[in-house]
Amino acid sequence: MAKIIINQDKCKGCFLCMSFCPKGLIRKSPKLNKRGLNFVEFDPTGECVGCMQCALICPDCCIEVYK
Repeated sequence: MAKIIINQDKCKGCFLCMSFCPKGLIRKSPKLNKRGLNFVEFDPTGECVGCMQCALICPDCCIEVYK
């Protein structure tokens, strides 16, 4: 099973990755980052397939995928 790491302080909250995750494992966090923005977080209870769509679509390269 793959997992992703999100740089939450770098995330600007565009939420593009949420739209592209085929398993719906990326969600909007209710917390704010250092920039005062809502960021995304990974749901570790799901089964990430490691498709890398989230990392490819992220305009700020905030997401790393590990298989």
